Parts: sequence; structure tokens; C-alpha cells
Amino acid sequence: MLEAIQDGFKRYSDTSGRSTRPQFWYFALFYIIVNFLSSIIFSDVIDLIVSIAIFIPYLTAAIRRMHDVGRSGWFVIVPIANLVFLVSATKNT
Repeated sequence: MLEAIQDGFKRYSDTSGRSTRPQFWYFALFYIIVNFLSSIIFSDVIDLIVSIAIFIPYLTAAIRRMHDVGRSGWFVIVPIANLVFLVSATKNT
């Protein structure tokens, strides 16, 4: 899990390449937990800053996950389709 989180932050601006299912979902779990804890602990302004700072690596991990299943990164903005693709198996190319 720590490797997936580290990978998410190391490649925070890299929308090319791929992220496996475990890499994406561990990072998504981290994203949810940090957002929840920051909303409880910090004020609204600090919570917003933390949310934005973690959203960017989350978004790029989701785009890489779309690439891993053989789809364009633009599928991230399609609500139902992206959920189906995020849980899909890796496409071997």
C-alpha cells in the first residue's frame, strides 16, 4: 500500500503510462481517508488546500488507470463508464 501511495505522489504530473488496479485503489483509499481526516481536523481553508493538493495526484492516477485498461484518459469524466473501467482487468497490449 505504501508503494502505491509513493508511486502516486512520485508520478503526480505524469498522465502517460499505466497504474494497476491495486496501485489505483490503494491510492484512492488513501485519498478518501486523508480527505475525511482533514475535514475533521483542519479549518475549511486548510482542508480545501489539502483536498486540492491530493486531488491532482489522484486524478493523474485515475488517468493512468484508464490507460491500463486500454481507454483514453478522458473517460475519467464519464461517471458510470469510468467506474466500470477502473475495476476492469488490465488490458494486455
